[in-house]
Amino acid sequence: MKKSIALVALAFGVTNAFAQDLTSKKGEPMLPEAGDWGIAVDATPFLEYAGNFFGKTAFNNAPTWNFMTNNQTITGKYFKDASMAYRGTLRIGFGSNTVREMEANRMMTAPSPTANGFPSAETMVENTWKHSNTTIGLAGGIEKRKGKTRLQGFYGGEVGIYMNMNKDKYTYGNTLAAGLTPTGPNQSTNVDVDADDNVGGSGNVVSAAGIFQGTVNGGNARITERKNATTFSFGLRGFIGAEYFILPKMSLGGEFGWGLGISSLGKTSTTYEATGNSGTGNDSVGSTTIEGSKNGSFALDTDNKNSVWGPSATLRLAFHF
Repeated sequence: MKKSIALVALAFGVTNAFAQDLTSKKGEPMLPEAGDWGIAVDATPFLEYAGNFFGKTAFNNAPTWNFMTNNQTITGKYFKDASMAYRGTLRIGFGSNTVREMEANRMMTAPSPTANGFPSAETMVENTWKHSNTTIGLAGGIEKRKGKTRLQGFYGGEVGIYMNMNKDKYTYGNTLAAGLTPTGPNQSTNVDVDADDNVGGSGNVVSAAGIFQGTVNGGNARITERKNATTFSFGLRGFIGAEYFILPKMSLGGEFGWGLGISSLGKTSTTYEATGNSGTGNDSVGSTTIEGSKNGSFALDTDNKNSVWGPSATLRLAFHF
């Protein structure tokens, strides 16, 4: 009888120990519960900091709160209950940048300086280069969880899309003109593409060879608009991973995935302008648009840090609240 009582007490003690293992000393639950939200960041800077700290490495930098992908998507979860969560990945970005530069007014062939030796305002014109970019990444899925200790396994599936497009727009203070009749002592007979039209070192002044038929004055052309190829990706994948809860609702983990990926790269489109050689019957201003070719890819394979999926094959530090 005494042995039976002892065995029951031991069993109760072991069970109680396991139960206590899932709560902190303050009674806080270790694992996420129904209604909890979760976010994750790259764990590498934290692990490197800890390793360097204990190794007494010089110049040990403080850890940073890093995104987990090259495309900086934000990943999160919502727990329907302790064993299932909805997960999503998001990136929506819009941006533009404008560069302005001044250059000489080429309609004025002999600009007169001001009294202090600097060019007068009317002898200078402004060139601008505007670059704009749009990025959209969306993914969603369902995650199932397994495990009754601090070590939790999970698996599931998700679908996602990713798109990126960007373009460059150029405006020039010197409007191209050909075959002008001088009306004053400072007016040029031609306004052609010049190396000074290059804005911000963006490569918008190029050789006209292969762009225009025949020859152009000065041999150069300049870009007025450049639409870079639009990237579009679609993916469908299954995933499996594990995480260990080191503190209440704080875990270290990672995952791997396998699935289908389709990506297309659209046509580039670039518009050029230039002037023909005077006196050759081709002295008008010309404009042409050249398009590139389309490209695409298909894969059915494992994944690793691609554009859509967030923390694939990456150690991550997750917080639940």
